[in-house]
Amino acid sequence: MPRPEDSQWAVSVAQVASRAGQSKTIDAVFPAPEGIGDNVIGVEEGADVHVTGSFDSIVDGLIFTAHINAPVHAECTRCLKPITRDWSVDATAFFPYPSADSGKSGRHGSRDSHDSRGEVDIIAGEDESEDTYPLLDNGSFADLEALIRDTLVEALPLQPLCKPDCLGLCSQCGADLNEDPDHHHDVVDTRFASLAALKAQLEAQE
Repeated sequence: MPRPEDSQWAVSVAQVASRAGQSKTIDAVFPAPEGIGDNVIGVEEGADVHVTGSFDSIVDGLIFTAHINAPVHAECTRCLKPITRDWSVDATAFFPYPSADSGKSGRHGSRDSHDSRGEVDIIAGEDESEDTYPLLDNGSFADLEALIRDTLVEALPLQPLCKPDCLGLCSQCGADLNEDPDHHHDVVDTRFASLAALKAQLEAQE
């Protein structure tokens, strides 16, 4: 049976989970989990994901505030050019202590009590800004795999663009309008084609 500490995404938090008010900073690179995006836009499995942030302990768990940066591959939905750029997103998550799991909310539960910050938590069933993930090995480790995947999947745009003002492709011939903004085709109104033919015939008889 695999141990929590053997996970590539496991972070030891035992030293900050001992009492409220403790903090632990993190600045590390993790492999991208599978399932982030698709062929149009996504992050390759195993790519370097840079995570910086801190775990802050409160009475009933750990608050993790993070900045996540990952290399994203995409295809512009207008001109179809490949896009490769770093994508950054901020995240806040709650890791409840094992004994308090049943009373937490977010993505995996519900919170309806007061925390040590003196704020009233959202009633079960309502939305709150923090997503919730379990601590492992009796609260000794936080596994960031699901957090990284969920955060990046939600942040990726549905219609990636190589640039905000991308002109796309010509609908008639497929030419890249970014390279030739003045590109156009002369449009002949077919409704007057028969009249043009008649005119040409009459002119030829003169």
